[in-house]
Amino acid sequence: DPKPWSATTSTSRPSCHVRPVEAQYTPLYSLRSPHPNPAPSPMELKSSNKAFGGELRKYTHASEATGGTMTFSVYLPPAAALGPCPVIYYLSGLTCTDDNAAQKGGAFKACAEAGVMMVFPDTSPRGACVAGEDESYDLGTGAGFYVDATAAPWSDHYNMYTYITKELPALVEASLPAAPGLKSITGHSMGGHGALTIAFKNPDAYAAVSAFAPICNPSAVPWGHKAFAAYLGDAAAGKAHDATELLAARGAAFAQFPDILIDQGMDDQFLAEQLKPEALEAAAKKVGQKVTVRRHAGGDHSYFFISSYMEDHVKFHAKALAAAAAAATVDVTVDPATLAEFAKTAGKPIQCKAAVAWAANKPLSNETIIVAPPQAGEIRVKVMSNAMCHTDIYTLDGHDPEGLFPCILGHEAGAVVESVGAGVTSVAPGDHVVPCYTPQCNGPSCIFCASPKTNLCPAIRSTQGAGVMPDGTSRFSTLDGKPIFHFMGCSTFSEYTVIAEISAAKINPRMPLNKACLFGCGVATGLGAVWNTCKVEAGSSVAVFGLGAVGLAVVQAAKMAGASRIIGIDLNKDKFTVAGQLGCTDCVSPLDHSGTPIQQVIVGMTKWGVDYSFDCTGNVDVMRSALECAHRGWGESCVIGVAAAGKMLTTRPFQLVTGRVWKGTAFGGWKSRSAVPRLVERCLAGELLVDHYVTHSIDVEGGDVAAATNAAIHALHGGDCLRAVVTYAK
Repeated sequence: DPKPWSATTSTSRPSCHVRPVEAQYTPLYSLRSPHPNPAPSPMELKSSNKAFGGELRKYTHASEATGGTMTFSVYLPPAAALGPCPVIYYLSGLTCTDDNAAQKGGAFKACAEAGVMMVFPDTSPRGACVAGEDESYDLGTGAGFYVDATAAPWSDHYNMYTYITKELPALVEASLPAAPGLKSITGHSMGGHGALTIAFKNPDAYAAVSAFAPICNPSAVPWGHKAFAAYLGDAAAGKAHDATELLAARGAAFAQFPDILIDQGMDDQFLAEQLKPEALEAAAKKVGQKVTVRRHAGGDHSYFFISSYMEDHVKFHAKALAAAAAAATVDVTVDPATLAEFAKTAGKPIQCKAAVAWAANKPLSNETIIVAPPQAGEIRVKVMSNAMCHTDIYTLDGHDPEGLFPCILGHEAGAVVESVGAGVTSVAPGDHVVPCYTPQCNGPSCIFCASPKTNLCPAIRSTQGAGVMPDGTSRFSTLDGKPIFHFMGCSTFSEYTVIAEISAAKINPRMPLNKACLFGCGVATGLGAVWNTCKVEAGSSVAVFGLGAVGLAVVQAAKMAGASRIIGIDLNKDKFTVAGQLGCTDCVSPLDHSGTPIQQVIVGMTKWGVDYSFDCTGNVDVMRSALECAHRGWGESCVIGVAAAGKMLTTRPFQLVTGRVWKGTAFGGWKSRSAVPRLVERCLAGELLVDHYVTHSIDVEGGDVAAATNAAIHALHGGDCLRAVVTYAK
């Protein structure tokens, strides 16, 4: 359809002559307003396309509200692989299908970054064989106006209000990873009218509402007159579906919507006759409702205009949805049955499965072990999810000078406290925690915890390095009584583990544990290297060597800090796409510069070198390259990667004499028990996105912890894995 109000994607319509209408559409009950809540129906997946780490899917399903088959598209962000996501519903304009906004709206990148789903419904029933439905663009097919028709011949099928407000959300929440009740709504033109009126009629159901070039006062314009007269039998009845009239009749602002965002192009050919934003503004001013109408010179009514401001709207909704999630009175505590089970095992040994490393360079073995009760100052936790870190593999491969066998590896986990030892006060059974390999004792005599200069609390360092608990013994043993060493004070490749109280960061239970585990090591380390260790300033230049999870966290943190140029260096060019999405302005492969040291390449790109460089590889030659590409006079280079046993750093002293600073970081300088909960809160608020790091999700099946963990190790070796998260229990 060439009409200028929508760059419509052609969609074939079902023939009305295939079979009688009575056979084609069989509603389960007579659809008359008001409608009951239609039950969710099975969905059929028609297509799927990857985009920005997520997936765009197209579904069809039988609809009770419209008495036929409906189609919708939905974008699932990367976060959907980890847990339920909030949903933005996007309602399209006249003549559109679900494809228009999905293909041309430009929402996916912003949705991926914010961790929100976006649902794109169709604009009407199709092929309903209602007399006159295909005679004009602004009535019938493609023009359902988001009302429930009450007049014949439309009332059996044109019930888009019920479809959008009841049937479709129920279907989405029942069939997709959508967070129940966490939704907002936006739309364009006719869809903008639909979004505003639906939100105004159901203010408690939506966290936010916005619109692009909406029909603000439809009962006073030609499009509305025609639609309301046909669907409702009387154009005047349309005032009950008119945003301006609804707001005026309410006589007060919506406490649920502190602001309503509208973008309007000033060269929109329908502005004066059909849209009338000034009418809504006048009604809003009278009742004290804040409506932000942003007028844009040269903007028209097309998806060129919509896509220019889509990111703003996604962020607007994501912020409101995060606030709604935080305010929701959702019971996220451990259920009483689980606490009762914990009470039965408290103080007693527990038999469970664990992935035991019997020796270096050997696959992990699934074993039944005994986990002793926690002693004074210790807690026993049930591990729910565990992320695979290169440090685990580094030890398993025999490169760790402190590596001891047999042991239970693992140190990036999300867990629930099962029981506590004597004297423990900071956590209780049922609390959610992230085990931290860097403890924080906060003891009155600990100069390390008291100092803002470091996070390296030595309270249990000697025993942790020896693979035992603070009393010098292990809490793990085989069924025949042989002790098994602990690892990094965590040992989370086990269904249950014991850690020191000072190693447990208590977190908000709203945070999914298969996401919280990322803050146990790598991601937190990369973020902290930028924000804590080097304190990268806005406008700085940065080079990041190694674009795995840690390196990408450095990129993300540098971007958030306002770095103006971020150069990513890696041998694997497949990593450059996500690096660019997270903030890299340049990506360089040393393989493209054979014969020229990579530090010279970086200096050549920047004239004097970068302000900050970060090694995230653990390779001492790369560490030297990172230092030598740092800016003459003030450049700082931070070593993050852990080198193999016996490796030494080398460089010419002249590199340091000429003003460069070489430093290192452990856990990104975070004081674990204080910082991890704050990082989690920032993630829950939508400020700190981490979902993109989880590229592989693996469930433990049949209690075989080792099989799942070995699969995660294999994935991490594959080159396309940032973090493989193994889920032990749900």
